[in-house]
Amino acid sequence: MPLTVDDVDRFEVSRPRMEAIAYRLLGSAGEAEDAVQETFLRWQAADVDRIEVPEAWLTKVLTNLCLNQLTSARARRETYVGQWLPEPLLAGDPMLGPADTAEQRESVSYAVLTLMERLSPNERAVYVLREAFDYPHREIAEILDITEAASQQIFHRAKKHVADGKARTEIDKAAARRIVEEFLAAATSGRTEPLVRLLTQDAISIGDGGGKVPARAKAFEGAVAVAKFLRGLFKPSEAKRALAGGVPEIYAWTANGDPAVVAVVDGRVIGVMCLEVTVEGIAAFRNQVNPDKLERASAHWAGVGHGEPLFNGF
Repeated sequence: MPLTVDDVDRFEVSRPRMEAIAYRLLGSAGEAEDAVQETFLRWQAADVDRIEVPEAWLTKVLTNLCLNQLTSARARRETYVGQWLPEPLLAGDPMLGPADTAEQRESVSYAVLTLMERLSPNERAVYVLREAFDYPHREIAEILDITEAASQQIFHRAKKHVADGKARTEIDKAAARRIVEEFLAAATSGRTEPLVRLLTQDAISIGDGGGKVPARAKAFEGAVAVAKFLRGLFKPSEAKRALAGGVPEIYAWTANGDPAVVAVVDGRVIGVMCLEVTVEGIAAFRNQVNPDKLERASAHWAGVGHGEPLFNGF
């Protein structure tokens, strides 16, 4: 029986929430959209008149599709070229989802999305549904076909795994811009010392080029090593401009709620560098340069006002 207009509307009302859940689970906007579309096809094939609580039914279908995707993604990432990082979402992207509480904002931060790669698919699902969307354990248990007690245990274990790896500081938009400006001033000074002063002693820098753009397979570790890498990264050269396809415009922005550096060539985002800021300083730089993971960022960038770049880089 074909869906009625009301049936389609009921699905569309849930779409933003489902996309936000799927993105947190998968770390990929494209895969999240695919999972939501597959959920719609399941909705289309179902006898919707017999579904008492559409939101619960849709969430269960979507979550289990994502769990299957996560299981296969783990196998694919074993053959991924270099480091794997999530797809960054720029400020204002609706897929970032709810941001009313500190827990919701933290659950979509780039650092936490990266840390969630340590979790099993079930741990990730329980963590996201509980921490970001405040689902009660009773409902999570029904979604995952586990007991309520198991859901609680999985959540506490997942939260500990994520908390063990982070000491993130919440920053407002104005402070984020100041941090990025200060960082860029140090990175373009031509000296290592100003950068070292901004970093934690155990700072790291990780890049994801997906085998399509050069990115070091092993992370840089330690303030001095990271500072030397960043000083070199922002040193202009013809080779870098040729690789970028022009002279990048460098902007201070936010991505996934974190301070970020956005590099743009001819309106196309070619790099997003997310900064993880703690009370001790900048603890991590996660650099997404894989063009496949920047298509949504480029589309979003084209639709927002972003003012003048801080400078033209490389």
